[in-house]
Amino acid sequence: MAHFQFTRDLPLSAAETWSRLTAWERHADVVPLTRIHVRTPPPTHVGTVFVARSALGPVGFDDVMEVVEWHPPLATAPGRCRLEKRGSFVTGWAEIEVYAYAPHSRLIWREDLRVRALPSICDAPLAAVSRRMFTQVVKRLTTEGTP
Repeated sequence: MAHFQFTRDLPLSAAETWSRLTAWERHADVVPLTRIHVRTPPPTHVGTVFVARSALGPVGFDDVMEVVEWHPPLATAPGRCRLEKRGSFVTGWAEIEVYAYAPHSRLIWREDLRVRALPSICDAPLAAVSRRMFTQVVKRLTTEGTP
């Protein structure tokens, strides 16, 4: 599996960072060639399922994800969300942790992913590209509209 992790200190409160990063549909605004459809009614909870459809014309794939852990941040406790990737093409998991880090927040993003039919020799390049992409996703989701 391609494993990557990054940590970012962000200029938002933990609650605002959490809100922006877990508004699943908003990810489609910043991930090229991707649409997101949440299959379960709001609000997000354990059991929420959403699909990120990445495609260029008729060629694409679905990244099906299910929330298996959901603990929004509280005054003294960090937020933690774990997603299991349940697609036929992309599998693995992702974890998002958000900590209050006075006066702002700290994010730790961890992910392990496997792309079916991709040999394990491709894991390191896949992890590097994914880390870079998700770092940019986080940057855009947490800075757009920030005063």
